[in-house]
Amino acid sequence: MQFFATCARGTEGPLRSELAALKLKHLHGERGGVAFAGDLEAGMKACLHSRVAMRVLLELARFPAPDADALYEGARSVDWTEWLTARTTLAVESTLRESALTHSGFTSLKVKDAVVDVLRDKLGERPDVDSKAPDVRIVLHLARDEASLSLDLAGEPLHRRGYRAVTAVAPLKESLAAAVLALGGVELGLPFLDPMCGSGTLAIEHALRARRIAPGLDRAFSFQRWPRYRGGWQSIWDRMKVEAKAGELTHAPAPIVASDYHPKAIAAAQACAQAAGVAADIRIEKADARDARPFAEAGTICTNPPYGERIAGEQGGRSRSLQLGGLYRGFAEALERFQGWDAVLLSGSPLLERELKRKPEISHRLWNGPLEVKLLKYRIR
Repeated sequence: MQFFATCARGTEGPLRSELAALKLKHLHGERGGVAFAGDLEAGMKACLHSRVAMRVLLELARFPAPDADALYEGARSVDWTEWLTARTTLAVESTLRESALTHSGFTSLKVKDAVVDVLRDKLGERPDVDSKAPDVRIVLHLARDEASLSLDLAGEPLHRRGYRAVTAVAPLKESLAAAVLALGGVELGLPFLDPMCGSGTLAIEHALRARRIAPGLDRAFSFQRWPRYRGGWQSIWDRMKVEAKAGELTHAPAPIVASDYHPKAIAAAQACAQAAGVAADIRIEKADARDARPFAEAGTICTNPPYGERIAGEQGGRSRSLQLGGLYRGFAEALERFQGWDAVLLSGSPLLERELKRKPEISHRLWNGPLEVKLLKYRIR
């Protein structure tokens, strides 16, 4: 089976390293993800353990699709009875690039028609469409008139771990937080501090990683609703979960502290840490980042400083920039107290680099949703 794990732009490297550590085979990095091959257990393993991936897709077919008829016939050539029944709900989503067919809604409809026609011919009944929570999500990728049809093993995107019941302003996706920790080389055995924690995503992801808690352990996946799941795959999945649970640590190996100046952020971080099962591993407190002080000889400060929205609300751009500059200046001064520590920062503003007045050891471009940001790593010496 051929798989493709998708990820945010700029995080392909840590995703490839992560999949290699899981001993998945035939890895090939591409823009927006990493391809790999194996049996279905390989795809399940990626769903269970990957912290950086957004989706895991199983490719079913690849064929030329220069027009609507070719797309329909190619989709109709797949034996969909292996993956759906007449009682299975489905949805089709399309991404198109440099192709004659340019309307994603139309291409999704053509694939849906082909799937439904195959099942009606073979089973005498047709399945229903459920665009919000389908049993089977079919993904069409059409680039330069070549189509690939895949099944989404996860259903809900993998960054939705299930612990985010409450959020602060502009929450960081869990998968991007995991990528920041990996790219920044944040060490699990050293103290960790996020002094602008928001809803606590960086600290929670660090705690989950430090305790070896599989990110997909407590959530459901789309492949569990496939008809073939109960024919043998369920026992494999159950075994994988038991093994993952057995590998967990009872507590994080080093102190983890998360703080924020805003009471709503503190409440959100506490609720999310509790839901994630790591509340006992993280000390969450109200504090100003500009007053931060080291609590050990060495460790890592890892944070996603606000880009301006949380500083000045609806005020004008100049006022926001002035306040943002003041926060960054105070934070830069606080960092000087952390001699012997590393700082891993997700920067959404060039003001931050200017105020730090240091050359980063790592400067890596990432995308936080549509925003281009930088991962910066400094050694405070």
